[in-house]
Amino acid sequence: MRHRNIRSRLNRTSEHRLALMRNLAEALIERERIQTTAAKAKQLRAFVEPLVTLGREGTLTARRLAFSRLGKKKAVHKLFTVLGPRFKDRNGGYTRVVKAGVRAGDGAQMAYIEFVERTVVEPKEKKPKDARQRMRERMRELQRARARM
Repeated sequence: MRHRNIRSRLNRTSEHRLALMRNLAEALIERERIQTTAAKAKQLRAFVEPLVTLGREGTLTARRLAFSRLGKKKAVHKLFTVLGPRFKDRNGGYTRVVKAGVRAGDGAQMAYIEFVERTVVEPKEKKPKDARQRMRERMRELQRARARM
């Protein structure tokens, strides 16, 4: 019986769900923000937050536990060297889920899941390489300016 088991099973077997959560958690730890369905994001939050708490501890036992749950050395390393110290003064609530509309193919509710105190890296503007590309860029700017008028 499944009395009081509230979480969704995501129409997967337990092994498939565990593999899905490990892969999503690794992607979230690596990129600090990912887009997925809202149901997966809500389940991922419950999977990742205890891992960040382990990262805050920083002990060898915590590192081994995190590795047994994630299975990726690179993700565990970032969890303990970057994310753990970042959330040292925070008592939980390390992630947020932001809804992002519906997917065009099947109408599934999409969402972004991200770390609360993530560092945002702004992309640098690239200068056009040759005269032709500079001219195209100037023409685009003129067209944008005309469209605003």
